[in-house]
Amino acid sequence: MIIQFGVLFAFLAIGEFLVNLTGIAIPSSIIGMVLLCASLKLGIVKLGWVERLSGFLVHNLGFFFVPAGIGLMNCLGIIADQWIPIVFATVISTFIIIAVTGWVHQLVRSASSKLSHKYAKEAE
Repeated sequence: MIIQFGVLFAFLAIGEFLVNLTGIAIPSSIIGMVLLCASLKLGIVKLGWVERLSGFLVHNLGFFFVPAGIGLMNCLGIIADQWIPIVFATVISTFIIIAVTGWVHQLVRSASSKLSHKYAKEAE
């Protein structure tokens, strides 16, 4: 279990180092998890090295939202005063996210289809 913590924290530290080095505006935890995902996909990190701890963290994911929920409860006065802009922003951003996701999916699917047709013609 300690090795699994070490692997996860190593990727978090690498992400933090890259953010400090480059100054990019992406959270270090996201960069670390993308690097971990790539390492798992490439076989650099074996799934067994992180599987138990990752399963535990995902299984208890709801627990990690408690501080955010308490923070929201502390700001109920502000939320009550600004509920119209919050709802408006939520609805608009939801539609934008759905549209962009659909557009990206269509692009990826089109590119994938073109590649598969290209390889099928080359194989003939």
